[in-house]
Amino acid sequence: MTDTIKTDVLVIGAGIAGIGVAAALASTHRVIVIEREDQPGYHSTGRSAAIFLPNYGDDVIRGLNKVSAPLFENRDTSLFPQPLLTPRGCLTVANAASIADLENFARTSVGVEIISVDRAVEMVPILNADHIAAACYQADAWDIDVNALHQGWLRKAASLGVEIHTKSEVAGAERIGDEWHVQAGGKVFVAQTIVNASGAWADLTAAFFGARPLGLTPLRRSIAVLPAPENHDTRGWPLVDDVNEAWYMKPDGGRMFVSPCDETPVDPHDAFADDMVLAEGLYRFEQAVTVPVTRVEHSWAGLRTFAPDRTPVAGFDAEVEGLFWLAGQGGYGIQTSPALSALAAALIRGEAPEPELEPLLPKLSPARFS
Repeated sequence: MTDTIKTDVLVIGAGIAGIGVAAALASTHRVIVIEREDQPGYHSTGRSAAIFLPNYGDDVIRGLNKVSAPLFENRDTSLFPQPLLTPRGCLTVANAASIADLENFARTSVGVEIISVDRAVEMVPILNADHIAAACYQADAWDIDVNALHQGWLRKAASLGVEIHTKSEVAGAERIGDEWHVQAGGKVFVAQTIVNASGAWADLTAAFFGARPLGLTPLRRSIAVLPAPENHDTRGWPLVDDVNEAWYMKPDGGRMFVSPCDETPVDPHDAFADDMVLAEGLYRFEQAVTVPVTRVEHSWAGLRTFAPDRTPVAGFDAEVEGLFWLAGQGGYGIQTSPALSALAAALIRGEAPEPELEPLLPKLSPARFS
């Protein structure tokens, strides 16, 4: 006989989005999270080299960043014993053809200062002054401890009675009365509200509930791990990125994470790096520095899933009763997760969100694609 498990809210996906909203809801609702993999946070959450950049993204993302900042800066130490943020800074550079782009970025951002190329090279001595024609710097940038954030919300969810069922991929769904009956992992989960937080699989998941796809696109992003250059201590270096996202480099202890900033559309899958894409990105990186890339220690890839307008989706489906979308966070999912978790929980409870988030609702709603 198939086990039937009843709850108020069934969250599909145990990444940062799903666990965040589960933790935010569980004080007032019974919540169960189901996850297709054998552990929470296996895909994008577990592969993110995240950094908190208030100036990252469009106006909606920047609004979410602002609301998210207090959780990171004034964390609940019972959930997050260690700091979630570590000062990093971000140095943005441009070649001669991209000076206007850098100047525009600095002009439209807060806390970004144009600096000399000489100053940029002082910060990161391997930069090639013959290639770089302009630079700007924002001190207001921090590394995010993604695992600590995810584990803290897992801790909160567990303390409030949230159940997590791994190896439970959705296999079917049926609306009976005012409840959804969802088949997953050999069980039937019964809930009034479904939260679709299944990342790259969100459009495929929605189809089980009779919802139209939103056009979410998983984009592969690759990372190469390089040894730190000889005779250089990289620990105090900022993240360095090209103004037009041709590459970025993030120091990590005695290594450097270098990405070609690739955005290759792919089907949802367990992503892996493409060697040719990595090679092309590392070539662009080599032009901007004075040290050759002689060895790649290892590499990985993750899927950053975007809606067509590259703005996240948070809201009830316009046509399917009881289906809530929390998807399309793309490359902003970690740093915006506190705001999106709180927003989703408020909407599911039928409450008004924080006043700063109220104007963003139409731009986040799935109804914008109807």
